[in-house]
Amino acid sequence: MSWLSRPGAGPEPRPLTAESDEVQARVGKRLDDVAKILAGALVAVAGIMTTLGLTSDVIVVALNNESWPIYVASLCAILAIACSVVALLINPTRRGNLWETLVLVLGVIFYMAALSVAVVGAGQAAGGNGRPNVTDVVIEGHRPDLNLNFDVHADGVDRWATIEVYVNGVTMDGQSVEKGNLYESTLRPNDKGEVAQRVSVPVSVPRHAWGIQVTALAAGGKGDCDARSSRGPTCVTLKLP
Repeated sequence: MSWLSRPGAGPEPRPLTAESDEVQARVGKRLDDVAKILAGALVAVAGIMTTLGLTSDVIVVALNNESWPIYVASLCAILAIACSVVALLINPTRRGNLWETLVLVLGVIFYMAALSVAVVGAGQAAGGNGRPNVTDVVIEGHRPDLNLNFDVHADGVDRWATIEVYVNGVTMDGQSVEKGNLYESTLRPNDKGEVAQRVSVPVSVPRHAWGIQVTALAAGGKGDCDARSSRGPTCVTLKLP
């Protein structure tokens, strides 16, 4: 009889829809695995920054200096995490897997962008912004002929950039007592972008000068000692003996 199963005929084939649903479920599981990897984007970005020497105190300095790569890397990592969360919430149907794939591609793009910008940001922040420091300022001798000694140091200076150093006689309120400079020089960085120079120079100070001001300025920075800028100068004033 036709309705009886023939011996050796084997199991009946599964419905096509059930097999398709199983395939889509397997694909959805693999996509979910990718989404879980993207969920650790922020941790991966932080790990790269730490590996490259970007500690918490350097991050604070970078944020104060408005270092854009730190902001961009963090934003891209957050967007990658958002994409991973959205992907995990999509149902594993054929259309759902298509949308999940598109969301994950976008998430991977944000993830790779976050890692790339993190490397740039870590290098920029850890290397400094080229702003010089003036330390160990010592005045020796008696008026009007004195000997001035000081150190100039800067990190992260571009190879083609310079550090300008000026010495002026000033009044008590910081105003220069004459138009010209008592001393000026231009310092260039080494191959590592560092400037480290001990300056020892004789200066002849005007009689009505109250003190001596040493100013170190990165190329392209503002010369005003009170300028609210990360590119502003470093100014040190010493009262004359």
